[in-house]
Amino acid sequence: MPTRRHRLLGGLLALALALGGLLALPTPSVAATAVCALACDTLDPSKARQESFPVGDRNINGRVLRLHVSEADDMAWASIDQGTQGNSVWLDRSWDRGATWDGLLGKASVPGSWTGTRTLMYNVTDPVAHRRGWVRACGDAGAVTCTDWFRPQVCDGSACDGGDPATAAGDTRPVPATTLYGRTISLHMDQANGTAWGVVENGGAGDEIWLDRSWDEGASWPEGSSLGRISVASGASSARTKMFATRDPRGLLYGGAVRACGREASHQDGSCTAWARPVPTRTRAAADALVASYQVNEGWWRSSWWNSAVALTSLIDFARTSGRHDYDWVIARTFEQNNGVFPAGGRSSDPIEGHFISRAIDDAAWWAVAWVDAYDYTHEKRYLDEAVTITTYVQQYWDTNTCGGGVWWNRERTYKNAVTNGLYLWLVTALHQRVSGDTTWGARATTAADWFLNSGMINSAGLVNDGLNSSCANNGQTVWSYNQGLAIGAFTELWRSTGQSRYLDTARRLADAGTTSAQLTRDGVLTESCDLGSASCDDNQKQFKGVFVRHLADLADATGSSAYRTYLTRQADSVWGTDRDALNRLGARWAGTAPNPVDWRTQASALEALTAAG
Repeated sequence: MPTRRHRLLGGLLALALALGGLLALPTPSVAATAVCALACDTLDPSKARQESFPVGDRNINGRVLRLHVSEADDMAWASIDQGTQGNSVWLDRSWDRGATWDGLLGKASVPGSWTGTRTLMYNVTDPVAHRRGWVRACGDAGAVTCTDWFRPQVCDGSACDGGDPATAAGDTRPVPATTLYGRTISLHMDQANGTAWGVVENGGAGDEIWLDRSWDEGASWPEGSSLGRISVASGASSARTKMFATRDPRGLLYGGAVRACGREASHQDGSCTAWARPVPTRTRAAADALVASYQVNEGWWRSSWWNSAVALTSLIDFARTSGRHDYDWVIARTFEQNNGVFPAGGRSSDPIEGHFISRAIDDAAWWAVAWVDAYDYTHEKRYLDEAVTITTYVQQYWDTNTCGGGVWWNRERTYKNAVTNGLYLWLVTALHQRVSGDTTWGARATTAADWFLNSGMINSAGLVNDGLNSSCANNGQTVWSYNQGLAIGAFTELWRSTGQSRYLDTARRLADAGTTSAQLTRDGVLTESCDLGSASCDDNQKQFKGVFVRHLADLADATGSSAYRTYLTRQADSVWGTDRDALNRLGARWAGTAPNPVDWRTQASALEALTAAG
């Protein structure tokens, strides 16, 4: 949300542009492909949070052509001044360093007796499509002229494109070097600062080295090709590029991949290393790769509703434990873009009815967990209020007429299962701890705990089966790690609220079973039944293990258990050592066996393992 100062800036900008009758607002034109990030193309410049003039003005027969940029919004617009009726102005935007461009963006003509006009604002980068753009202002006043291209420099904190490798905090080679006609071409990284450079060795005069940078894991790199290209000097045998950043926080582009490429002087063909991403820390590397899949314009990880809530929770847990605020904007963005009504197919196969609620009771509850976590991290009351609203909805499906209690899984009341009731028990306990003066949620928590313990869902081995059958008995269905983890977390929280040892004893019994039983742990590594043999976990199951380790870490904190800490460390080490590629993508199988699908769901789950280990 803009600060008061930024709103004032926008208001002053609008006032200045309107004074004296110098400018008229244009009628928006339609771009070939509209770009949406934090705002969509054609935002009015009066809403700009900043204004700068990064390239020189151009004179067109006495008219002043100017490019305006708000780096806070990552958007630009163009203006023409001191003109006459019919003079026009527009913006060009290129995704390939000016080789081609979307032209005539926002084209506007000076009307009537006015002496100037401006375009609307257009995005400079496109984080949804993983690309960075260049922009320039163009005008027509008896001749067509354009400003220089604005080429936004990539900076990640104090580390910007063009740095000298001699100043790097470290020098590692993340992927094997490649050879070409006896030359060695290698990729180097300053892992701590997320910068990279290329080196050619054993060469001769005229040999070349450069860096490629891609924002979509090496699928394309039109704006980031041949970065820092340099030749080996006469009498030398090696050369290196400047350093280049691999994250562009200002452009909302994260997890950039780089590779080093080179060419021998007498041949046209070149050779490149594999693509790689830096590892400032294990958790930061995993978080960057997760956010690279975030749908900035819509504010979620597209195609999975409840999974997005769990992914957000994993990102908040990373932020809280690491002390880094890189992704605080994701929390607010997710809340503001999704706290509304969506038709079936918009966010889920079910309609979303507002407040993250749908007919799937457990889906809504996952979002309540995320907003409790967001409240704990940010202390913004709107998140706690949202968690109360959602949990109040879930409470409506507590039903004593069937099985003596428990929350139904869906609005049709077809199933009472472990996930919905584990979520409910954790939520009512969490709200009791956070809502000042509460007595209602606390009473519901003890009632829910007694019901859960007597429901039969916890079997004789201390493992949680999936739910109850029509006779209200344990249905014997699959033991999933997230059901086990939710119960561990819920009883740990309830012990914190009440001090009753029986709840902590239950949490320990569930944890001991989960960390030792072959149904969940094999060779010391957390393993789902769908992680075995040729099986493959579906999109829901890919995130189960992250839920388990999140709650086991909470129990480890509560008890100080070295055994649980050792187990968590084993998971993180296995994920990182056997389940990671050079782009820091983490798969579904934490033991690294095949087949091992990789996507943002598996990434979020594995991030929880790394975070839980500390």
